[in-house]
Amino acid sequence: MTKVSIYGKTFTDLVTWFEEQGDKKFRATQVWDWLYRKRVKTFQEMTNLAKPTIEKLEEHFEMSPLKQVVVQESNDGTIKYLFELSDKNMIETVLMRQEYGLSVCVTTQVGCNIGCTFCASGLLTKQRDLTAGEIVAQIMQVQYYLDEQANGERVSHVVVMGIGEPFDNYDHVIKFLNVINDDKGLAIGARHITVSTSGLVPKIKEFADNGLQVNLAISLHAPNNEVRTSIMRINRRFPIEQLMDAVDEYIAKTNRRITFEYIMLAGVNDRKEHAQELADLLKNKRKLTYVNLIPYNPVTEHDQYSRSKKEDVLAFYDVLKKNGVNCVIRREHGTDIDAACGQLRSKQLKKKKTRA
Repeated sequence: MTKVSIYGKTFTDLVTWFEEQGDKKFRATQVWDWLYRKRVKTFQEMTNLAKPTIEKLEEHFEMSPLKQVVVQESNDGTIKYLFELSDKNMIETVLMRQEYGLSVCVTTQVGCNIGCTFCASGLLTKQRDLTAGEIVAQIMQVQYYLDEQANGERVSHVVVMGIGEPFDNYDHVIKFLNVINDDKGLAIGARHITVSTSGLVPKIKEFADNGLQVNLAISLHAPNNEVRTSIMRINRRFPIEQLMDAVDEYIAKTNRRITFEYIMLAGVNDRKEHAQELADLLKNKRKLTYVNLIPYNPVTEHDQYSRSKKEDVLAFYDVLKKNGVNCVIRREHGTDIDAACGQLRSKQLKKKKTRA
């Protein structure tokens, strides 16, 4: 029998499973408490469960499908983890210390097929989707690390912005969100969770109907089709006009604010004219949109790109503000380690090939 990660089960899934096993429904509450409140690492530690129940759990489930390979800690407190999956593929997870709490950025796919020309995540094409259990396990591994420090810190915020396109793994991501948001477990508030997409229009519309109160971010990175298509292949399939229609539909249905992520690339998308185009693009959405200007973390394999000069970023920001656009220049994290998403994994894979 192939075991699956118990972290991939929602509370309702677990109730159903125990009923199917001829056991009591309250067993799910006991197991959930051991997993997410007491945070045990083995079923044997679930001391209020009968031995046959523990044996049944061990027969069907595994606790964590992740093996820690590398941990990098930045001077600013950012921690980047490289995890190996059960099939030997590798993924990255990042813990960031923010003023408002501890935020974890999770990965949703092994590799990425979106094809952004500036991104380290896409250096390896998509091998497979992660299961919900593998995504939840990233949060648990970080929380284990925090527990070992014995200072009472806990993961308070989650961003789904790591390697991969979350909406290309939609069902597993939705299950993951339901697991970590459940108030009987990790109880990470929906408004403390952000999911980022590069612009899969049908899934943005589906997400609007989902009912989850989590935040949505869109990786825009350009104010017009010409520039966006040149740096983001997905724009050929879903050009900006279609994307903005989906944004309008999302806002109309949810009345929730959308964040637009905008990586500043020197000489590509960072001129004042681009800023004005962006302001015009968002003109009718200003009340419920927010622009996050992001300094570019250079990637060796994409040496045609470099980060924008500080004065260009400030000039861009100034144009947006004068046009009434809510925006911020994002604080940098982990610049003294492999900061770009996917960079640590890429280096590790090169090492493995060299040794081979």
